[in-house]
Amino acid sequence: MIIGYTTGVYDMFHIGHLNILRRAKEQCDYLIVGVSTDELVLHDKNKRPVIPFENRCEIVKAIRYVDEVVPQVDKNKFEAWKKYRFNKMFVGSDWQGTPQWKEFEKQFAPVNVEIVYLPHTDGISSSILRDQMNNCR
Repeated sequence: MIIGYTTGVYDMFHIGHLNILRRAKEQCDYLIVGVSTDELVLHDKNKRPVIPFENRCEIVKAIRYVDEVVPQVDKNKFEAWKKYRFNKMFVGSDWQGTPQWKEFEKQFAPVNVEIVYLPHTDGISSSILRDQMNNCR
């Protein structure tokens, strides 16, 4: 059985989120999705999500491509692997080639975890939606 893992904030769930989850599930038998906690988002992005953590988890759980939702409390992907033992880790192609993900590639190679870069959906993000909401005021 191929276990997949991906993470995200999933604030203001949109088609880009759905595309990542759909494409990830096409490549694994069981998909685990880490949803970033409000505290992690505040620490990493210096902003509070529009949708509270518990609600974002419920939204992601309702997606048919998702088999399990877990909290993402930090960005330590290797600790997540120790806990969930996934075979593939999925991320948007906009992260490919970044120093952070090059480091993850090196870290996961010895344990045979494949990092799969999925096509990014251009023109949509939670940040874009947030800006649009602010411009409507």
